[in-house]
Amino acid sequence: MAVVSWLSVVLLACAVLAVVGAEWPRLRQRLGVDARRSRKRERRKSQLRLVHGDEEPDDAHDFAASVERDLEQLPTLDESDRR
Repeated sequence: MAVVSWLSVVLLACAVLAVVGAEWPRLRQRLGVDARRSRKRERRKSQLRLVHGDEEPDDAHDFAASVERDLEQLPTLDESDRR
């Protein structure tokens, strides 16, 4: 095995540090805490499924009527109240 000078080792270490420093944002996205959270979220989302309800058109009409009633009961501000 050949003898490697200390200067070569230091230069190699500096080169490795420079590459890691330049690639840090990409490494953080793949290996960081946020990456772990997003992988867990993707795993949870992959297990979700869409459920189609057997709702009748009357149910949608009842819901719309309920929303309209609720909106009519909300307090409103007149122009004179704003001043």
